[in-house]
Amino acid sequence: MTHRIHLSIIQPPGYVHSLGFLDQARYARHQFRQLGAEVTIGKNRLREDAINIIFGAHLGFSAQLKDRYTCVFFNLEQLGEGGAHVSKAYMDLLSSSAVFDYDLRNLAAYGCKEGDVPIVSFQYAPYLANTASLPMEVRPIDLLFFGSVNERRQAIFQRIEACGWSVSRFDHPLYGDERDQFIRQSKAVFNCHFYESSRFEQARAFHTLSLGTPVISERTERTTPPPAFEDAVSWVSDDDLENFFRHEFMTPQWLNRVNLQLQSFATNDASAAWQIAHAYCQAIRNMDGEEKANKIWRPHQMNLGSGQDYKSNWLNVDSNEKTQPDLVLDLLKDVYLPIQTRTLGGGYLILEETTLSAIHVNNALDNYSNLSCLMNKLILLLKLGGMLELKVDYSINTTKEKTIKLFDNYTHQFWNSDWIDSRFQIVDSYFTNNTMGQCEESNASFLCLRMKKIETTPWEKTISRSMIMDFGGINSDEEDNAEELSKNQSNAIENITARIL
Repeated sequence: MTHRIHLSIIQPPGYVHSLGFLDQARYARHQFRQLGAEVTIGKNRLREDAINIIFGAHLGFSAQLKDRYTCVFFNLEQLGEGGAHVSKAYMDLLSSSAVFDYDLRNLAAYGCKEGDVPIVSFQYAPYLANTASLPMEVRPIDLLFFGSVNERRQAIFQRIEACGWSVSRFDHPLYGDERDQFIRQSKAVFNCHFYESSRFEQARAFHTLSLGTPVISERTERTTPPPAFEDAVSWVSDDDLENFFRHEFMTPQWLNRVNLQLQSFATNDASAAWQIAHAYCQAIRNMDGEEKANKIWRPHQMNLGSGQDYKSNWLNVDSNEKTQPDLVLDLLKDVYLPIQTRTLGGGYLILEETTLSAIHVNNALDNYSNLSCLMNKLILLLKLGGMLELKVDYSINTTKEKTIKLFDNYTHQFWNSDWIDSRFQIVDSYFTNNTMGQCEESNASFLCLRMKKIETTPWEKTISRSMIMDFGGINSDEEDNAEELSKNQSNAIENITARIL
């Protein structure tokens, strides 16, 4: 049996650079599909019924998720001496988990050696060769560079431009098709190292070459590219940089050579390494994947309206399946607890009363026409001390005080909601902009209110009983023991009879 593969890209809210992992995820999807696997790609979402290959876990990933999901972490960071500075939590995650890597030299940094994890490379991607390439001579962009710019890279660009060629960079980060249209219009893409470790940036190179654009790359003593790139890239050392761009770049000889390089690169086949990676994934899933998928999840945190703000390790709930929540549920309709069902990822779920420690609600006033019904459901789900965070659309026509006033029926005047035993207390509030960053009120798009579910005092209970229409229920005062009741009745009759006589 070939298990399903789900490629999950981690993207913190508004972090645009996570889109850079799309190139590698698409290539992985192509390779695994060639091997007969059903493959999906998602943002932050994991699936219980699949092998989850995680891209970008260094941006934040809860190790607790491994208890419920089959996870393999794809390390694309340059690790070790002279490499990227990553958190200890990420290194611990790699050292204790199933991993893929693109460079053998990374393994020692997280306690592995050759043969412990699959090493794969990114080579020719035939799905990118779907548009005819312009001849190099008529392309309007001399050299294109995309990626982060530090002082080291900036100094190299200045040296190239002193040779008479312009190095174009984007004003803002671009990825996917928006970036690729400029790659196709470039005479070449220039690559130089960000870190002193000088690992070859094959993730940038394979995509560019597959689009039919030459790659010119810096090469140091520490640059050791996979064999497929040795003859596919125009290599330039530091001491030969000016000579190359003054006397070789765009000459007929160079143009003839790079056309042959592009044709040769298209014949490379990386499938053998990916076949090993695929078998590795299947073995990981076979070990305990079904056991994890059959575990019952009793969530402690819930996120309502999860389209743009999916929260990992929370129960993400939405009434619209297109937002890809964990659970499709409309809390404004009749919902009877406990709920026992399957998540959209194929896992088992039980949601019960008074079990949630936190609930986050997106656009509470816009997305939920019946606020009273929603708040009744939320207070039922939260346990005492649980926190409710409401994100409310904040326009120039309102004020913080007016918005808070809308929730009086659930805080100060809770009896208007027929509540007796508990209510909400506003703890604090803050403003956020369109990208979810905290900001001043003048730049706010949303007001976030944080409320705690608290037990009402005896006096508050008394006030509530005096305000609601039915006293909040009256004790039956019935004796549970019918035999004792009958005995008491008999004794009473005997006493009355004795007095009469």
